Amino acid sequence: MRDGEVRVGEVRSPVIEAGPEASTEAMVFVHGNPGSGEDWRDLVARAGAFARAVAFDMPGFGRADKPPGFDYSVPGYAAFIGSALRELGVERAHLVVHDFGGAFGLAWAASDPDAFRSVVIINAPTVSGYRWYLLAKVWRTPVAGELLHWTLTPPTFRWLVRRGNPKGLPPALVDRMRRDYDRGTQRAVLRLYRATDARRMVPAPPSFFRDLDRPARVVWGSQDIYIPIEFAERHKAAFPHADLLRLPGSGHFPMADDPEGVAAAVIPFLRHATGMEA
Repeated sequence: MRDGEVRVGEVRSPVIEAGPEASTEAMVFVHGNPGSGEDWRDLVARAGAFARAVAFDMPGFGRADKPPGFDYSVPGYAAFIGSALRELGVERAHLVVHDFGGAFGLAWAASDPDAFRSVVIINAPTVSGYRWYLLAKVWRTPVAGELLHWTLTPPTFRWLVRRGNPKGLPPALVDRMRRDYDRGTQRAVLRLYRATDARRMVPAPPSFFRDLDRPARVVWGSQDIYIPIEFAERHKAAFPHADLLRLPGSGHFPMADDPEGVAAAVIPFLRHATGMEA
């Protein structure tokens, strides 16, 4: 495991890496909201045993810089991913995405399809035809979103995060998320949700990805109340040959509440996609 950073314009972002540093092909892990590259540390370590694995904090989240002038939109994050990968020397990427990271990663994939080689989708919105959950609707509403953040005490934050995860989450993870969810992240969240149309999360139709027909696997915590399991099957509109693996009892953060189940679903797929099968 290696801890470093990448700089893109005015944004410095921490990077977690494992595997052969010089490889131009990598498994790229993209987090959502709330989250950071740290969400992927266990999977990066496991994947780095056979190929290069990379995870970084997206601008406005985790310990990345959170400048007011950044473009906190799906296209803005997609552009950041492209620039970060160039800085890291990654020319071909196998995406592993979670939550809003699905929109970030697939928007980048649509902008650079030759570099996009495969994808694992974990509890993430569909390319199109998605609908907001209640908390997202509050964030999208002027004044209401600001008021929610103003009243977001540590106990309230912990309740919201744990609410979608019936197995519970490690206390250290919840504390890290709360610590990272500062004013800069709150600003990023409000701008991101208000700039995004749920009906078309990614600026490319499902037919674009269907025609590419990249290898895909969908892994889902079946008890997710934020992005319910009904959306898991809908990913086949963009990835018709994707297989779906359900994790019973797991919630919105399956890599945290069922790390062994997620690893068993993700690692064999990545080995096959990278041509590094045991």
